[in-house]
Amino acid sequence: MTTPVIKIEGLKKSFGNVDVLKGIDLEAVEGDVISIIGSSGSGKSTLLRCLNLLERPTEGTLSLFNETLKLEKESDNQLASSDRNQLAKMRAKVGFVFQNFNLWPHMTIIENLIEAPMQVLELSNSEAREKADSLLERVGLSDHGERYPSQLSGGQQQRVAIARALAMDPEVLLFDEPTSALDPELVGEVLAVMRGLAKEGRTMLIVTHEMRFAREVSNKVIFLHQGMVEESGTPQQLFEQPQSQRCREFVATEY
Repeated sequence: MTTPVIKIEGLKKSFGNVDVLKGIDLEAVEGDVISIIGSSGSGKSTLLRCLNLLERPTEGTLSLFNETLKLEKESDNQLASSDRNQLAKMRAKVGFVFQNFNLWPHMTIIENLIEAPMQVLELSNSEAREKADSLLERVGLSDHGERYPSQLSGGQQQRVAIARALAMDPEVLLFDEPTSALDPELVGEVLAVMRGLAKEGRTMLIVTHEMRFAREVSNKVIFLHQGMVEESGTPQQLFEQPQSQRCREFVATEY
């Protein structure tokens, strides 16, 4: 049996008295493309952000690449890493593409792409630039390297953000609603890049409202409702024969 590259058990997250995640179990093996769907407020983005401790869980265990993250309770009752070196190594293997791009506005596109490879992977400036040039060509922006983020459209910025994540040679890519901040006419160019990554066999977890994309690209779909996994299965199962009433209602409305 294939060893999971991601394994989550009993993951809970509370903000004050509000329980956002109520005990999530999830596994992903190499090459999985898992779409996480559900209505706003169901906990999708919080789940993704807990994976690399951008949000600190309240309870549960997280294992990445067959290594369990060492966590300890802090005074606010949330879990935090007790081994910063372990966390840094794991984060280096996980690329995160944010909803709002999160590019450094004072840096050119090339500078955005070479910063982390030089600092974390210790590439030389020339090595990092060669990689960045290749990645910009891959996402269709080879002539945009000397521009600044403000000079690009939202779709172009998101493609740069994907290239920046790829520059770290990640083993897993996490996408947090990567098209939700885009005008409708720009969504397709970002999804096209993501389709290409899926065809390469990349391991990807994608929080998305793009139901057609989720059906076409994913091999697994997870439907979250009120902080719990209400239903999971293949795209065919979830979109054609959903079992729970809430999932049927959601699919009928969104798809």
